[in-house]
Amino acid sequence: MVVASYIWARLFPQKVEDNFEQWVSNRFGRRLFRIFFKTYTEKVWGIPCTEIRAEWAAQRIKGLSLPSAIRNALFPPRGEVIKTLIDEFHYPKRGPGMMWERVAGLLAQRGGTVSTGTAVVKVRRSGTRVLAVEHLSPAGTIVSTADHFVSTAALGELIAQFDPPAPPEVLAAAQQLAYRDFLTVVLIINQPHLFADNWIYVHSEAVRIGRIQNFKNWSPHMVPDVKMTSIGLEYFCTVGDDLWSMSDAELVALGRREIETIGIASSADCVDGTVVRQPKAYPIYDAHYGRLLEIIKTWLGTLENFQTVGRNGLHKYNNQDHSMLTAMLAVRNILSGEKNDVWNINTDRSYHEEVRVPSANPATDRPIDILEA
Repeated sequence: MVVASYIWARLFPQKVEDNFEQWVSNRFGRRLFRIFFKTYTEKVWGIPCTEIRAEWAAQRIKGLSLPSAIRNALFPPRGEVIKTLIDEFHYPKRGPGMMWERVAGLLAQRGGTVSTGTAVVKVRRSGTRVLAVEHLSPAGTIVSTADHFVSTAALGELIAQFDPPAPPEVLAAAQQLAYRDFLTVVLIINQPHLFADNWIYVHSEAVRIGRIQNFKNWSPHMVPDVKMTSIGLEYFCTVGDDLWSMSDAELVALGRREIETIGIASSADCVDGTVVRQPKAYPIYDAHYGRLLEIIKTWLGTLENFQTVGRNGLHKYNNQDHSMLTAMLAVRNILSGEKNDVWNINTDRSYHEEVRVPSANPATDRPIDILEA
């Protein structure tokens, strides 16, 4: 039935590909869309697949189709690897936080300051030039001046912090940007092994879990007791909804019930748990985001010494490596006077390919490896 549905989609494709459902159905067939894509995707975004823009599918399901997935399973490639099916990567032994701890240490060695536990409350500007950032710390208000500023803050919050304010149409656009929030219920299971994968996606409508991370499989150093396994149950939600509003104890209890429901582990084997909450984890690609983003981007482009980078700074659902690349190129704009347009970095590339970096002068576009320092 899946193959027949795929053949039908190839023979009679939908002529319009504006949304996620249309884009995926044309490439995989409607039956596989309903079985494999629909439930999980709607768990993530909290909206119907018909309300998610096709751009998101094109970015996140890069180079994958039903025939390519079958070929990859039967004949694993030795050279090029489809981005969506990448199965080998480097990982810090105690998690990605180690990298940022190292960066903070290097900054301190070079005389820089890293302020944690602070919240930006105001971005002071004069005309088209940003003068200072005002932020709150446990010790009080701090005003930091600089020649250049780079922000990774969510645009929905950042735009409201400018003083004097951004134009009314820019403020209105920022207020309409939508986000999906996220929480992880971390459980310690009294079992040395649960499953072989780093993570698994949960399509079942019987539970609210969207994805399960197995931290021990990322790195054995992340679980100090070899007799135990630590897993992260990922729930996609919206601040203020029933999931987000649950207490940590209620969420841990929910997680214990759901791992038993889907047969991952017995609830009785769970010896401890905690909850980590992350607001604005995913910028939503709804029907309006492109128009809103263009308004914001145009105004930010008038600020001569202020750049935004990263997932929330660009309202682009990119991965950590792409976010790092936007920051690296923003720094080059400052130090070397380059004109890299970080808004147009190609996040659709395959991991084995080079990135072509857009500049103000198309004749100077050049390839750059995503890990080039």
